[in-house]
Amino acid sequence: MESLPEAVLIRILSSIPAVDLVLVCRLVCCQWKNLVDGAALWILKCQQEGLTGAESEENAENWQNFYFLSKKRKNLIKNPCGEEDLQHWGEVENGGDGWKIEELPGDFGKEFPSEEVHKYFVTSYEWCRKAQVIDLRAEGYWEELMDTTQPKVVVKDWYAGRSDAGCLYELCVKLLSENEDVLAEYRSETITIPQGNDADWTEISHTFSDYGPGVRYVRFEHGGQDTLFWKGWYGVRITNSSVTVEP
Repeated sequence: MESLPEAVLIRILSSIPAVDLVLVCRLVCCQWKNLVDGAALWILKCQQEGLTGAESEENAENWQNFYFLSKKRKNLIKNPCGEEDLQHWGEVENGGDGWKIEELPGDFGKEFPSEEVHKYFVTSYEWCRKAQVIDLRAEGYWEELMDTTQPKVVVKDWYAGRSDAGCLYELCVKLLSENEDVLAEYRSETITIPQGNDADWTEISHTFSDYGPGVRYVRFEHGGQDTLFWKGWYGVRITNSSVTVEP
């Protein structure tokens, strides 16, 4: 292999699975180590797998990390739309008549912008809250990656009211250490949706970056209630929550 031009060797190595490149090929010799640690091989793999674009090329400082983060990108929130009732949600606060799952669009509601979403969570006449704690290591995001690269942690949620009732909505997301100390926090204001609203779905989002070393967990909590104190489920509707780790 030493007689092969570097460009040819890079093309051959690009056909090997990424994990094998790092764990096996990198140990073969100094030349292979330098190629696996360099940018050219990972740029080619990103191009081959459709992971590059103008934005990615501008932002990628470490193409190996960019490749792995792009391949691993997924929604870390489990059961974001209520398809499994309240499974995977903890610290559930059932104010009033508690949480309920309903089919879109619901009474006095509107369809969700994506056809892939069919259900939503709805709150009652006292505060309803629920949370998930995401273990980043269990999801494959190792300590060195989180401490040195500090990839973006992107949080999104969608909420809406019924047109015949007013409601409140809140979102709070924390980045936690091994000991669950708060290293970074995003807390929305208490959002008020008036009675007689248009029932449109609204997205709320926040991106954590440059949050420092030590992040091991993400705690996601949201909730709300109605403002008329009507028995039943006239409070805020929530669905399609997401937490992603991105390059």
